[in-house]
Amino acid sequence: MGAVTCAGILSPALATAAPAAAPGLDDPAKKEIAMKLVSSAENSSLDWKAQYKYIEDIRDGRGYTAGIIGFCSGTGDMLDLVQLYTDRKPGNVLAKYLPALRRVNGTDSHSGLDPNFPADWRKAAQDTAFQQAQNDERDRVYFNPAVRQGKTDGLRALGQFAYYDAIVMHGDGGDATSFSSIRRRALRTAKPPAQGGNETTYLNAFLDARVWAMKQEEAHSDTSRVDTAQRVFLRKGNFDLNPPLDWKVYGDSYHIG
Repeated sequence: MGAVTCAGILSPALATAAPAAAPGLDDPAKKEIAMKLVSSAENSSLDWKAQYKYIEDIRDGRGYTAGIIGFCSGTGDMLDLVQLYTDRKPGNVLAKYLPALRRVNGTDSHSGLDPNFPADWRKAAQDTAFQQAQNDERDRVYFNPAVRQGKTDGLRALGQFAYYDAIVMHGDGGDATSFSSIRRRALRTAKPPAQGGNETTYLNAFLDARVWAMKQEEAHSDTSRVDTAQRVFLRKGNFDLNPPLDWKVYGDSYHIG
């Protein structure tokens, strides 16, 4: 009510002030779109909440890949997730796998996990406490850092999503294909808006660098999640990721109305 009341007494000069900035990717509606976009690429489905129970070895050298963001037994984020879940709910069905997850970290081994880990993961996924742990680790490790860096670089929701999708796939370690390395490669040829650069030019440079990183690894060599998704939105100038959105990943078509 206060906002409505105040609007009636603004002076003409104030009433024509520039509109507020468009919401970033951390706006709840935009975040929901981001989750669906990633799920279309990771799980060939817009129903990202159905992926809490997902688990398989996709033979990319990272062991088991599981959950809403592809937590991996070989990269440490699955270990961190199960540790968080166990800290919050001791004695859960996955707690007994913590020693094995520590041993296989950094490898593609299933030692100590087979044969029952996948079934136990799916069982844990029915627990809202485990679902919340997945949400929280996704935000801590991937979503929040990507959005924070995107805002620092002066990028709107699309650019923040480009960062998020990159950090989901590549992580943010010290290797040449990590998110930070991809960003540094882009900065060699273009400046982000926060440094006076053009947003379209910079995002094209970032996506070029992202495609290069993807092609360094056979498991990620299909670049359609960039070519027929993110670049589609960029070509249309849809920097705020406003629906309707139409895109393709791996040849499959998706729509958000």
